[in-house]
Amino acid sequence: MFDISSFSLKGKVAVITGGGRGIGQAIAFAFAKAGAKVVVTSRKAQDLEATANEIKAFGGEAFPLPAHLGKTEEIKKMIDAAMAKYGRIDILVNNAGASPAMGSVLECDDRLWDKLMDINLKGAYFVSQAAANIMVKQGGGKIINVASVDGHNPEPGLSIYSISKAGIRMLTKAFASELLRYNIQVNTISPGPISTKMMNSHWELLPPEDAKKVKEMVEKALPSGRLGNPDEIAGAALFLASDASSYTTGAEILIDGGLLLGNHLG
Repeated sequence: MFDISSFSLKGKVAVITGGGRGIGQAIAFAFAKAGAKVVVTSRKAQDLEATANEIKAFGGEAFPLPAHLGKTEEIKKMIDAAMAKYGRIDILVNNAGASPAMGSVLECDDRLWDKLMDINLKGAYFVSQAAANIMVKQGGGKIINVASVDGHNPEPGLSIYSISKAGIRMLTKAFASELLRYNIQVNTISPGPISTKMMNSHWELLPPEDAKKVKEMVEKALPSGRLGNPDEIAGAALFLASDASSYTTGAEILIDGGLLLGNHLG
């Protein structure tokens, strides 16, 4: 008989990159409410402190840890600091990512390529490697990578971002394949359009009436008729972080409101 306690993260330590806002913050809240000790990391200390304070306010435990994960030397410092604080890492969520930057494939330069790949793909690879080496010694663990529907179908003008997210999907399979024998499950969540600061930046600087029209136009184009919210990603992350997903590895959960199905729903 199914035991609902298999969703508990009590006694677990979770590291969440990009944990200061948006999807990462929602996952941090969910994990903390499920009993995990949460390490939230990103470049912006102020966002991390705010997230940690909210977690502490509802009785959870959080450790804000600023780091630039596009730099390999900072990855080591971050992992070392998390281990010094808690002595173990049971769950890693690779959510940190550089904002999409618009540009035609005819125009993008190597500086933009390096910036997006260093944070979105290279950073995720080496954070996963560092955490996995710890998990091997511990006898198991969970790695959750946040990709994007853009890793399936590229948006015009977002080629490098889309390529990096497609890379995350393959990163998941590569790590899952090699780490299965160590009882480490590695999976991907691919969100569609989610109401976050990154998404809202497409219209938030416009005059209020124009912003409303642009947002409504975007939502009307979606099969679901609305943007998703970060909590709708956090539920899937909780499943993948918990013992409930002990037989799930190398998998991908699409949470896109039917976007990849097209507009023919109904």
